[in-house]
Amino acid sequence: QVQLVESGGGLVQAGGSQRLSCAASGFFSINAMGWYRQAPGKQRDLVATITSGGITNYADSVKGRFTISRDNAKNTVYLQMNSLKPEDTAVYYCNAAGRDTAWRPRSDYWGQGTQVTVSS
Repeated sequence: QVQLVESGGGLVQAGGSQRLSCAASGFFSINAMGWYRQAPGKQRDLVATITSGGITNYADSVKGRFTISRDNAKNTVYLQMNSLKPEDTAVYYCNAAGRDTAWRPRSDYWGQGTQVTVSS
């Protein structure tokens, strides 16, 4: 059974740092992994993605402040968030594009989400 388990959310002051982790299990193979976020009343937006080869992509709003990394041996993706701002407050969701079996097509899988709250 495919699972994405996030950890590391919580309350932090503006200007502070926080690190999110997402451990994937049950996959036959994983391609890209990433983080998305959804603030109250808003759509879910991309934060950062990373391919299995380590190519990264960031939303303009987090460039220079957030860093995505990945440990392929552990099937874990991380999001290091620095210089946090109140507007970074959202539920952060882990995403993985992969296969649960060799014969099924690649699909998107989501974690349950972790709340990040940045106080001013």
